[in-house]
Amino acid sequence: MRSRRNPLTPLAAVTAGLLAGVVGTVCLDAVHYLKYRRAGGADGALAWEFAPVENWERAPDPGQVAKRVIEGFTQRQLPDRSAWLTSTIAHWAYGSAAGAAYGIVAGSLPRSPLVLGVPFGAAVFAGDYVALPIAGLYKPIWQYDTKVLAWDAGAHVAYGSGTAITFWLLARLGGGVVRGRPQAACRP
Repeated sequence: MRSRRNPLTPLAAVTAGLLAGVVGTVCLDAVHYLKYRRAGGADGALAWEFAPVENWERAPDPGQVAKRVIEGFTQRQLPDRSAWLTSTIAHWAYGSAAGAAYGIVAGSLPRSPLVLGVPFGAAVFAGDYVALPIAGLYKPIWQYDTKVLAWDAGAHVAYGSGTAITFWLLARLGGGVVRGRPQAACRP
């Protein structure tokens, strides 16, 4: 339901959330890229972001989850050559889908408060450390070094903050950008 303070329709809130989730994913990856560079990594941001994944053993967690879902659904093994594309799509789809969920919640509020970004990022972080150990992809959270958890928590807070700020900006524009009419934001 729309209110006077939040002009987004439910569809516009989901769309804005998807877009905000993309920006949030860029923020998360920026933190991980910073960690990579501080550890001596030399690749540029795009080369690092879209680095080849040669096989499933080297695939990141989003790809591993997608592989399990696809193989479970199709009852066929995915070849190693699909590890890179599957992992890349799964990573960006997860960030976008979580952003859409954020859009549903934030879009149902009278205003889209920026303060929801930090708890949202923390909730995604916590959810990962509950779901992924159950899936056998992560160890239980207490088995990780504090520094590793701090970097990952920071990346997820950056994700949540980037998502919340982008969603807030789109809502402030009156949803016009989401509906394809940027001039709607200029009306009195």
